[in-house]
Amino acid sequence: MLLPLMIVVLVLCALLGAWAAWFAVRDRAVILKQLWGAAVVEGVLVVQLVVAAVLLVQGWHGDPVMIWGYLVVVLLVLPFAAFVAFAERSRWSSIVLLVATVTVAFLELRLWQIWQLGA
Repeated sequence: MLLPLMIVVLVLCALLGAWAAWFAVRDRAVILKQLWGAAVVEGVLVVQLVVAAVLLVQGWHGDPVMIWGYLVVVLLVLPFAAFVAFAERSRWSSIVLLVATVTVAFLELRLWQIWQLGA
């Protein structure tokens, strides 16, 4: 897994999380622009999945079940949060998006740890 790609994901999650926190503090629901931001993060996560798959095929020596589990789960968090944001049109949608961005950031850090163990 490439460090610059992980840093991009972390920075995007921090920006989107701060935006969602601002909306939560102001008692506002998630807006479509925030969901487009989540889609950008999701796109970077898909690129990360492809890069990781290529590196895994080239001979990474760690636990493939664990790394694939994290790679798949991190892809599911933001779409689930977007679904909840559409269903719940209150301040709680912003809180759900904030929690989702923090979750993705922590999963990214854990992915980096697992990747380093197998390197």
